[in-house]
Amino acid sequence: MALKETLQRKIDEARPRTKRLVEEFGKVVIDQVTIDQAIGGARDVRCLVTDISYLDPQEGIRFRGKTIPETFAALPKAPGSDYPTVESFWFFLLTGEIPTQTQVDEVLKEWKVRQQVPQHVFDVLRAMPRDSHPMAMLSVAMLALQKDSKFAHNYHKVNKTSAWEYVYEDAYDLVARIPVIAAFIYNLKYRDDKQVAIDPSLDMGANFARMIGQTEQYKDVARMYFVLHSDHESGNVSAHTTHLVHSALSDPYYSYSAGLNGLAGPLHGLANQEVLDWTLKFQEKYCKDVEPTKEMIRLALWETLNAGQVVPGYGHAVLRKTDPRYMAQREFCLKTPGLKDDPLFKLVSLIFEVAPGVLAEHGKAKNPWPNVDAQSGVIQWYYGVKEWDFYTVLFGVGRALGVMANITWDRALGYALERPKSVTTDMLEKWAHDGGRELGAKPVAAAAK
Repeated sequence: MALKETLQRKIDEARPRTKRLVEEFGKVVIDQVTIDQAIGGARDVRCLVTDISYLDPQEGIRFRGKTIPETFAALPKAPGSDYPTVESFWFFLLTGEIPTQTQVDEVLKEWKVRQQVPQHVFDVLRAMPRDSHPMAMLSVAMLALQKDSKFAHNYHKVNKTSAWEYVYEDAYDLVARIPVIAAFIYNLKYRDDKQVAIDPSLDMGANFARMIGQTEQYKDVARMYFVLHSDHESGNVSAHTTHLVHSALSDPYYSYSAGLNGLAGPLHGLANQEVLDWTLKFQEKYCKDVEPTKEMIRLALWETLNAGQVVPGYGHAVLRKTDPRYMAQREFCLKTPGLKDDPLFKLVSLIFEVAPGVLAEHGKAKNPWPNVDAQSGVIQWYYGVKEWDFYTVLFGVGRALGVMANITWDRALGYALERPKSVTTDMLEKWAHDGGRELGAKPVAAAAK
């Protein structure tokens, strides 16, 4: 098929580059590690490699070198839509090439074959307590799929060069099936288990909208949302966890189940529902019966900050401007009749106009601009997806695209088992006293003072 053949060609081109870098330039120093980075979660330590996406502090995320607007403009669009299909984006993430419509049609055809979920997965989900968190269900579903892993079944039969082909098969199956599983979980928990069958004539985003009982407009919401949340470099928790687990040659199902468990954390994927919760409470407290104004928002934000609270959805560890993912969703709202006049969106829009100035004046935020989470929940709420513990599942469906593309390339390039070296607090204290670590020096004994 064209996608796999294109990917094989790109892999063959990339392997000599990686080999040469290791053999000829392996000892070239590209970064230094400070004590605060060692204690602070390895923040900004350049030690991961991916060509799938890059997070630029000024431009935001680039997918295969293209900004979000460039990505949306370049990819072939879904019929009657301003947005590309998720299937065309999958081709682009894997290969770095913009697919032709013929290539997109081939991926769409292949996707429809792969999206059939084995019945035992649904049986496992129905056996779980109905009040289980939907992210726990999604993670369990990945493990339930594991028994059919092509990579696991063929691991002892393949060599290092060809192992990627079986990861590719699992990854392709996983990204095709995960939206079907997510829709099943939504219907199981929130629609009295009223399941809707796949429509083989629809693309992934349109199918997902149909399966959860959504409107025609929501088809574009799904396409946009899954693309925007697909990848964010490889250092974020869900991407890094998936890469780390797969570096032990655990198959994609084990690996992404672990990644989803990281995504479920309040400091990662759970943030979008926390932002919406805060925004709804803000609306109830300050502008329940009145039209909000900029001055009202400014005073309310200062009251929030002076009370020692934060403004959720604002600030980012890397970005130093408004998150382009926020802007892409804002633009969708502004051009969608009804949504642009929705009171909750109008409130979020006013906060966007006022909060950066307040936060800059407050002085504690390195980046006073909104991130993706400041907007995403509002769109879901408008369309009636008000079960906000499901929002991270939506995130997980999109994130599967990026991490599955990444681990396919991990195996293609033969990346090693990830095993960083640890140091002790005693070592750090000695090096702090000495003004740094003398390279080549013997380790400090753990008990030394």
